Amino acid sequence: MLRRPWLLLSLVCFVIADEHNHVYEDNEEVVLWMNTVGPYHNRQETYSFFSLPFCGGPKTSIGHYHETLGEALQGVELEFSGLDIDFKADVAKMQYCEQDLSEEKYQAFVYAVKNHYWYQMYIDDLPIWGIAGEMDEEGYYIWTHKKFDIGYNGKQVVDVNLTSEAKVKLAPNVKIPFTYEVKWHESKVPFVDRYDKYLDPNFFQHRIHWFSIFNSFMMVIFLVGLVSMILMRTLRKDYARYSKEDDIDEMERDLGDEYGWKQVHGDVFRPATHPMLFAGLVGTGYQVCVVSMCVILFAIVGELYTERGSLLSTAIFVYAATAPVNGYFSGSIYARMGGKVWIKQMVLSAFLMPCFVCGMAFFINFIAIYYHASRAIPFGTMVAVACICFFVILPLTLVGTVLGRNMAGQPNYPCRINAVPRPIPEKKWFMEPAVIVTLGGVLPFGSIFIEMYFIFTSFWAYKIYYVYGFMLLVFIILAIVTVCVTIVCTYFLLNAEDYRWQWTSFLSGASTSVYVYLYSFYYFFFKTKMYGFFQTTFYFGYMALFSAALGVMCGTLGYVGTSYFVRKIYSTVKID
Repeated sequence: MLRRPWLLLSLVCFVIADEHNHVYEDNEEVVLWMNTVGPYHNRQETYSFFSLPFCGGPKTSIGHYHETLGEALQGVELEFSGLDIDFKADVAKMQYCEQDLSEEKYQAFVYAVKNHYWYQMYIDDLPIWGIAGEMDEEGYYIWTHKKFDIGYNGKQVVDVNLTSEAKVKLAPNVKIPFTYEVKWHESKVPFVDRYDKYLDPNFFQHRIHWFSIFNSFMMVIFLVGLVSMILMRTLRKDYARYSKEDDIDEMERDLGDEYGWKQVHGDVFRPATHPMLFAGLVGTGYQVCVVSMCVILFAIVGELYTERGSLLSTAIFVYAATAPVNGYFSGSIYARMGGKVWIKQMVLSAFLMPCFVCGMAFFINFIAIYYHASRAIPFGTMVAVACICFFVILPLTLVGTVLGRNMAGQPNYPCRINAVPRPIPEKKWFMEPAVIVTLGGVLPFGSIFIEMYFIFTSFWAYKIYYVYGFMLLVFIILAIVTVCVTIVCTYFLLNAEDYRWQWTSFLSGASTSVYVYLYSFYYFFFKTKMYGFFQTTFYFGYMALFSAALGVMCGTLGYVGTSYFVRKIYSTVKID
């Protein structure tokens, strides 16, 4: 009796080792993991495979523990199928269990068939999908036979196909036998290319995708050229006029008609209102920008889409590791604005994004728990996320804040700040900050509009996003367009003698996220067939998180570019 636990433990370790190195000897066990089941049109509404009255095989179950944090957060619920599958060993059609349908089990299957339930399985980390059943005018049917066609190349599994057969009509109080068979065949597919069959080049590399990238690139060239031409011509005239005015005496200058952006030189570097919140948002935007760039590059180099939860795990790790970036820039900006409560500002910067993400995730988690969905986050995972926030992100943000305050926290503005704020004159309605902010996100959204469709489809439908080179190009295009647009908006604002450019530049860039979120409504109602309270809450909740992160990043890009522009023009002009 004492030997059996050790044998089981050895079996677990042996199986996990095979799944990691993907090398099998002849007749070595290949584990079939059952993952989740759920409505086809609601991809995120998933439940444990055995929440439906399916039955498992006769083999002893093997416990599966979440290998990564991303796996746990994405609701991966791997359970051992109990089916006997050995490497290169064919299995003739055989019955592995029989299910006696009570009225309750019958209704569960009928509900699953009505809602087009699909299930997912894994063999050697290769995903397999199958449909639970189908219906017609005569009744509801369940597929009872699973035929696995597995390809191997040398000692590695390179291809898996599932065929569902043996359609049986559902009825209460009947016994339904479940069978399976396995066929092995040699394949010439290299192991490194075994995931290519799940990709869809016809969708992601369609001509419209290439055309959208080219169109956005041309828009960048046009916009940058237009901005450069307008600003250089306008500023050159302003510089000439101001230089000429420097030659006249003080009385004539006082009686002159000086106007425009030079008039607010004594207030343009005045600290923004709510400097603590502003610094926290900008610091978070810097961090999100760095994380986005790093994850995209890692995905290009490492093909993270081939591993369960690896993309999310990488994003969490990179976000935690880049916390000093947040602390450095938020701390330096807050110090330059004269902030004194730096510890409170540091805590705000550290937890601004995590609190929003965790708050939204935990709210959705309560709904997932109510639905008994696999998307419910385990308590241990919640504790792990909290530990990352308190013991990794917070200390690293503190380090960055101290460095930022000491290395870049001294104000070095090219103009002195007046003791008394200058009154802001009346201006036309289209020069108001609210209008500028609203219009500021139109062009940046237009530059990423098509890519948003492909990203949404990969996350909310059954497509695997793998063209991260396209995403990198779109990311660069978005950054350039956002900076150019916010510079133009700020110049118009300063010409109207309104010096409130910090928040205006940030919100002009951030308004891109509002258009993205509005587009998510269009996508939900016209491009998907999602339904139900759980899926709707999940969709709009996580789209709000995505839009918020995008808004913080774009707002920071807009502010940083505009800040450089403002410093440049006011450092060039001679001011007494």
